[in-house]
Formats: sequence, structure tokens, C-alpha cells
Amino acid sequence: MENKSSSAVEITLSFLLGTATGFILGVLFAPAEGKETRRKIRDQAERTGEKAKERYEKLSKEAEKSLQKAKTKSKEGVEAIKDFIDKKKKEISKKPEEEKEETTETK
Repeated sequence: MENKSSSAVEITLSFLLGTATGFILGVLFAPAEGKETRRKIRDQAERTGEKAKERYEKLSKEAEKSLQKAKTKSKEGVEAIKDFIDKKKKEISKKPEEEKEETTETK
């Protein structure tokens, strides 16, 4: 589960970094005044930061949901195992009594 979350984060960050880099290079090589170019870079950096924050929050919520599901399933599994063990203990404890009864009946 962690691998999926970490790879999704890596992919998202790589995409956003590539987008920002491409935009910055495009703006730097496009003919415009320095002041205008800096404003465009700042605006794009802010938008990219907002997108990154949104994606991070979304991935965090998904990871939290997955973690909660895993905890619930684990608890259910542990309870099922405990029930199974208790049932087997009862079966085992009954067998010696049944064997004693059979022994006394045959005598």
C-alpha cells in the first residue's frame, strides 16, 4: 500500500516539476519585458504550488481511507482467528471427556 502512495506522490511531483520547468523555459525564451516575465513565472509558480497542495491533500485522504480499511480488515481477521482458536480449544477439551465416556461405556 505504501508503494502505491509513494509512487503516486513521485509521479505527481515529477509531473508538476516538469510542467513548471517547461513553463518557465517557455516564458524565458519568449520575447517579453523582464518585469512581465517575472510576473508570469510568479503566477505560474503559485498555480503549480496550489495544484501540488491539492494533489497532496487528495492523496493523503486516499491513503488515510486505505489505512482505515486495512485496520478494519485486520481486526476482522484477528477476531475470526480468535473465534476459530476458541472453537478448536473447546473441541479439543471435549474429546478427552468423550473418550472417557466411551471407555466407561465399554467396560
